[in-house]
Formats: sequence, structure tokens, C-alpha cells
Amino acid sequence: MIVYGVAMLSVCLVLGMLIGEALGVALNVEANVGGVGIAMLFLVFASNSEKFKTLTQGVAGTGINFWSAMYIPIVVAMAARQDVAAAVDGGFTALLAGVAAVVVSFALVPVLSRIGGVSSATESHDKEQGTG
Repeated sequence: MIVYGVAMLSVCLVLGMLIGEALGVALNVEANVGGVGIAMLFLVFASNSEKFKTLTQGVAGTGINFWSAMYIPIVVAMAARQDVAAAVDGGFTALLAGVAAVVVSFALVPVLSRIGGVSSATESHDKEQGTG
């Protein structure tokens, strides 16, 4: 029942937005401060909580797992879009810092792969090919 996942997502989003608005008022900022990120944390905690264990099992659990999995990439994409727009408005230094962060991230992929070790998918592929 995907509807339970949507309901949990909605509750988490409303709570996160309310807390984000309250933080904005407390910090004297005319904006929502981290409401979507707070909502994402609520969704992750709620979907892994013992209190919601019965709700996250069976057919209802597939809906909650679906929305939990979809929510994080959507939030990251939204934040990335805002960061790019702010960097373009910020000038050359902000653009240079963004490009440098991406280049360093790409350069660290092989390092992190070596730290992680050989995956089971690679081992099974090697066994099929007769190379492992």
C-alpha cells in the first residue's frame, strides 16, 4: 500500500517544514532553515523505528520503502540545483569552488573503491568468467 508511504512522507514533511520555519524565526532569518532536510531525517528515522515496525512490514512496507528511497535523491537534486544557482550568482570564486569539489569527488572514487574491497557482484562475475 503505497498510500501509507505517502502518509508517512506527508507527516514527516509537515513536521520538518514547521521546525524549519521555527528555526528561521529563532535565527531571525526570513526563510525556512533546513525544513526539507529535517523532514528527510524524520522519514529515515520513522521508517527504521521499532514503533512503526508493524507499519513497515508486508505490503504497506513496500510503499514506505519506495518513498524513503525516492525522497533522498529528490532532496539532493533540489539542493544541488539551488547550490548551482547560488554559485552562478556568487561569481567566479563560488563556481571554482564547486568545480574543485566535483573534481576531488571524482578523483576519490577509485580510492574509496579500494577501501571498500571487492564486491560480491565482482566475485560472481569473475567466477562465471573463470578468472577468479
